[in-house]
Amino acid sequence: MCGITGWISFDRDLRTERDTVDAMTETMACRGPDDRGTWIAGPAALGHRRLAVIDLPGGRQPMTARTDRGEVVLVYSGEAYNYTELRDELAARGHRFTTASDTEVVLRGYLEWGEGVAERLNGMYAFAVWDAPRRRLVLIRDRMGVKPLYCYETPDGVLFGSEPKAILANPLARRSVGPDGLRELFVNVRTPGRAVWDGMREVEPGTVVTVDRSGPRRRVYWRLETRPHPDGRAATVRRVRSLLDDIVRRQLVADVPRCVLLSGGLDSSALTALAARRLAASGERVRSFSVDFAGRTENFVADELRPTPDSPYAHDVARSAGTRHRDIVIDPHALAAPELRARVIRARDVPTGLGDLDTSLHLLFQAVREHSTVALSGESADEVFGGYRQFFDEEARTARTFPWLVRHDRDFGSGTTVLRREVLDALDLPSFTRDSYDTAVAAIEHLDGEGESERRMRVMSHLHLTRFVRMLLDRKDRASMAVGLEVRVPFCDHRLVEYVYNAPWSLKSFDGREKSLLREATADVLPTSVYERVKSPYPATQDPKYAVELQQQGKELLARRGHPVFQLVDPGRLSAAVHHTAPQTTPAARSGLEHALDLALWFDIYAPAVRLG
Repeated sequence: MCGITGWISFDRDLRTERDTVDAMTETMACRGPDDRGTWIAGPAALGHRRLAVIDLPGGRQPMTARTDRGEVVLVYSGEAYNYTELRDELAARGHRFTTASDTEVVLRGYLEWGEGVAERLNGMYAFAVWDAPRRRLVLIRDRMGVKPLYCYETPDGVLFGSEPKAILANPLARRSVGPDGLRELFVNVRTPGRAVWDGMREVEPGTVVTVDRSGPRRRVYWRLETRPHPDGRAATVRRVRSLLDDIVRRQLVADVPRCVLLSGGLDSSALTALAARRLAASGERVRSFSVDFAGRTENFVADELRPTPDSPYAHDVARSAGTRHRDIVIDPHALAAPELRARVIRARDVPTGLGDLDTSLHLLFQAVREHSTVALSGESADEVFGGYRQFFDEEARTARTFPWLVRHDRDFGSGTTVLRREVLDALDLPSFTRDSYDTAVAAIEHLDGEGESERRMRVMSHLHLTRFVRMLLDRKDRASMAVGLEVRVPFCDHRLVEYVYNAPWSLKSFDGREKSLLREATADVLPTSVYERVKSPYPATQDPKYAVELQQQGKELLARRGHPVFQLVDPGRLSAAVHHTAPQTTPAARSGLEHALDLALWFDIYAPAVRLG
C-alpha cells in the first residue's frame, strides 16, 4: 500500500523539475512511511511513497523493466491478491523475477499483456505505467474503486496522484472550486469521475486511462453487469461461504503484522471468525480491535438508528473466536480538538462535515497502527448483501432519489443548514440530485421478464454498489493511509460482488432480515448474540461535552467575521447552531456546526478560490 504520483509533459524535459516532483511525492509521506523514490527521464516523472507489506526489501519503486526498445516504469499502490498464481503463469511464459513482490508481478504482467493486465488482477490497486517505447502513460484503477487515483490534464500532458494533494503541489494545478465541485461537497452522492477541484478528474473504478501526445483515452474493463442467477438458496449460501473462505485466505497474506477491525456487527464478526479459523490452522491468534467512547457502553441511550452498543457483541466474538482483542476507547475532548479535525481535512483534501464519525475513525486507525500494519474490515457488506435500513423501507424503495437520502437528514443531518441562501439558490442541490439519480438509474441493466419489485431492488443494489460505497471506501482509504495503515476490504472482491448482486432479492432477504445470505453462510462461526443482532451503524459519541466544545469553537469562528468561510456560511445560521441550548448528542443535531468548522479549516489549509457561477 503506497502513494503514487507523476507528471507527463510531452513538450518538456522534466529532469529540470525534480524539486516539483519531489514536492508532489512528499505530500503522501503518510501513505508510504517506509521508503520513497522518484524516476525522471525526458517527458516523464514518477514518484512513489512506500508502505512495505509484501517482500519488504524487494518491492522498492518506481520499478523499472528494460526491454529491447526501452524502459517500462511502474508506480503501484495496493495489493494483487492473486499475484502468486500470476507469477507462476508469467514464469511459465519465460519471465524471470528478481523479487518476491506483487509489484514486479504487475510490471511483468504489463509487459506480457499490456493494459489487459487489469482484467487478470484480483485485488485493490491503482497504478501508473510509463511505457517509454510507446511514449504513453497507462493509468489503471481496481474494479470497485478501493484505491484512489486522480488526474489533471495540462496543455502538453497530465498530472496524476493517489490524492488531490499530490497534484495540487504542482504549480500547474489550480486550487479553485466551482459550482459542480461545491455540489459534491454538500450532497451525499458521488458523481463518477468527478473531483471537487476544478480541472481534476477521478480515474473511475474498473477503468484504464491511456495518455499520449494526442491526449487521454478511456476504456472501461469492468462494470457491474446484470446476469441470470441459476442457483437456489442452499447452493447460493454454499457459494457465498466458499468465496468468503477463499477471499479471507488471500487477504491475510502479508509479511507484516495483521489484524481485523471488529465492531460486533455481522460483517466484521464474520470476517473475524473466518480469519481466526484460518490463522489457527498455522498456530496463530488473530488480533482484533474495536472502537468505543469513554462511558458510552455504561451510559448508552438507544435510539432508532443505534438500538444497541457495540462493545458487548464485539467481546462475544473475541471470546468465541479466541482473538487477541483490544478496545480503543476515545475521549470526547480528544474528538473535538481542532488539530485533529485539521488532520482529517488534510487526509481527505476536502471538508466532509462528518465530525466525530471521521475523527474517531482517524484515532482508531492511529491506535491500531501501533500494533499492526494491515487490517481487514467489514466495509461494503451492507452494500453487497442489502444491510441498510433503506432496503426495507417502502418510501426509500419507491422514491425518485438515491435511497440513502430519504431519511439521511433526519439520521445524520445536513451541512446545508448553515449555508447562505444565495449559495443554496446558485447550487440548486435538489435539481443536481435529481439529475444525478436519473443518470445513474438509466445505466442499470435489467433481465427480461423481471418483475417491478425485483427491478426496484436491483436499482437499490446497483446504486449502493456504484455510488454510495465509493464514498465509504474513500473515507476508509484516506483515514487509514493518513496513519500508514493498510485496510483491506474482503467484501469488495469482485467475484463476490458480481455473484451476490445478481442473486434475487428474495434470496438476499429469505428470512425477512438484512443480509440473510451472509448470516446463513457464516452461521457456524458466529456467536448467537451476533447472529440475532439487528444492524447498528458506525458509532457516534453521545457525550454532550463534545457538542459544547464544538459550540465554543463556533463562537470563536463567528468572532472572525472576515474569514473566507463566510463566502459560503451564513453567520446568522451559524450563530443559531452555536447558541442552540438542547443537548446535541447525535450527528444530526451537530451537522451544521460540524460542516461550518470543517469548511473554515479547509479555507485555512488549502486557500481554495471558490465561485458560484
